[in-house]
Amino acid sequence: MFDGYIICGTPRTGSTLLCNLLASTRVAGNPHSFYRRQNICEWAEEWDLPNPDTVGGREFNIAYLNGAIRAGKDRTGIFGLRLMKENLDELSAILDQIFPQLPSDKARFEKAFGNILYIHLSRENKLAQAVSLVKAEQTGLWHIAPDGTEIERVAPPKEPRYDFERIKHEVTELATYDSAWNLWFEEQGITPLRVGYERLSSDPAATLVSICEALGVQAPNTEDVTPGVAKLSDETSLDWIRRYNLDAAV
Repeated sequence: MFDGYIICGTPRTGSTLLCNLLASTRVAGNPHSFYRRQNICEWAEEWDLPNPDTVGGREFNIAYLNGAIRAGKDRTGIFGLRLMKENLDELSAILDQIFPQLPSDKARFEKAFGNILYIHLSRENKLAQAVSLVKAEQTGLWHIAPDGTEIERVAPPKEPRYDFERIKHEVTELATYDSAWNLWFEEQGITPLRVGYERLSSDPAATLVSICEALGVQAPNTEDVTPGVAKLSDETSLDWIRRYNLDAAV
């Protein structure tokens, strides 16, 4: 039996869809990016934690960790966390301050969160992933509901513009992040549960059931699973992929 899980991902791999699916079971925690540096102050305020400027760093980090665990469990027996590769070293440093002299990242994570299932969420089609990322960054729209309602917008609407060099950079960086996760798993002696975006997006119910079974919690009936997030891929996305392949072949 696991005490929790960490979704180890990269941008545009369906992590928001997966987090929502897991939370919807009401038995598998409520995973969020609690250790995304841009959101720490917002979470701390929501949890009514002391201002980090008025208490010591270690004291704040302990209070924050306890708050994250409570929120990530959300009155279930399972803790959930979404963690992007760019935030891995920061979280490890925070836990090292709280639990010093432990020999590895894995030891620190287990000390903080218990017996953890590591879920490696990746996307095989790195070009489609890069296009999705660049398009989201340009338009400011990151997620929509199945009915088309905007769920997450971080900037005013803006028309997307095809940019070969930017997409090329993201293809390389996203592949590097995936390789870094795999290297970390090997270094830490971790065998993750591997979940692919392609299967998650095409059959979210079956993917959710398989994760629940791995966690040892009651899996929902597949007929009752309703994804709360829809794909943003559209004709513009397909056009960019076509143009990129043509430009890359020159």
